[in-house]
Amino acid sequence: MEPMFWFVENFTACLGPRCSPQVFVVMVSLLTASIVYIAYYLGLPWWWDRSPSVTIILLLVGNWLLVNVCFHYYMGVTVPAGYPPQGGLIPEAHAAWLNNCVGHYNHRHFFLYMVYTVIGITFIMIFGVRLAYEEFFPEQEPELDGHPVRLNNSEIIPVTESLDHLSKEELAEIAKQAAETETKEWRRKLIIFAGLICIATFTALGALAWWHAGLITRGETSIEARINSTESQKYRAQGKFYQNPYDFGPRENWRLFLGTKNRF
Repeated sequence: MEPMFWFVENFTACLGPRCSPQVFVVMVSLLTASIVYIAYYLGLPWWWDRSPSVTIILLLVGNWLLVNVCFHYYMGVTVPAGYPPQGGLIPEAHAAWLNNCVGHYNHRHFFLYMVYTVIGITFIMIFGVRLAYEEFFPEQEPELDGHPVRLNNSEIIPVTESLDHLSKEELAEIAKQAAETETKEWRRKLIIFAGLICIATFTALGALAWWHAGLITRGETSIEARINSTESQKYRAQGKFYQNPYDFGPRENWRLFLGTKNRF
């Protein structure tokens, strides 16, 4: 995880302390919106043509994941990390989850945002891989029986024939085929863009969520992890063992983190 932290810290330092949180919030929002748009623009018609009932189920599950992603992202960037919010949610008090700005009051939202995003990305990749395959590898038309025809392509002769002799219907068909070709190229570009974003997000957030799951198991936030690491080194130098006072065991730590201690 150190290379990721190094990149974030150095990149945010270039943007400045006041500009970097807003830039990251806008970037994440735009990327999320673009992936949702591509999923609706390409995936919804494709699945509806194949099975409307399956499409309805996918819409319900997908939108449930999207609502959770948006909710936990909004709560995470508006709730300050280390102290309770005063006077409701203040948009200017961005925690933004940068430079280890994850504390007790926004750690749950931060972690659940990552988990729901990873699940949502997995959902899109599972139900979009067949669409992408058919888009890039369409079914070939059956070959006709007969002798093969050999063409001499050593020279390319430009076609300068006029289209004035064609009827309006023929011209409209040519224009339609050109528009379909352009649309197909645009669809493929969107699929490539979405694929790259999904793979990168799945890898980065998946690793980060796994790392934070380890912190939660040990009863720490990212801020407390650095404090405990420093204290452990100090105690180790004195020949002593440092015990995290907020570590109540893995099961109890997760119950406290998820807020289920008094429910079950």
